[in-house]
Amino acid sequence: MSLLDDLQALSSAEDFFAFLDVPYEPEVVQVARLHILRRMGQYLAGSEVEGALAEADDAALLALCREHLAQAYADFVASSPIEQRLFKVHKDAIAPKPEANRPFVPLTALTGD
Repeated sequence: MSLLDDLQALSSAEDFFAFLDVPYEPEVVQVARLHILRRMGQYLAGSEVEGALAEADDAALLALCREHLAQAYADFVASSPIEQRLFKVHKDAIAPKPEANRPFVPLTALTGD
């Protein structure tokens, strides 16, 4: 079984921290578990673009996953999930709202001219 298979078998954020041997505070993970894992995935995707994942053996991949999980965790120790805005609902909350279309009624339509 490969490292990627082992990672896919994990079912909780705490499992990832334990498997990758990354220290964490339970209070932080309880609030931001999905955000931390999503950010880790973003960091791994960035590494994949750079070619690091394709060239890595299991030991290098383990180190890379450990590094990215620790980095993602640090992001949420320093700020909140809402401040990081990883999910669409958080992004939409600050997006400018388009002006409502108001129907135009010319003055002549009211006066009968």
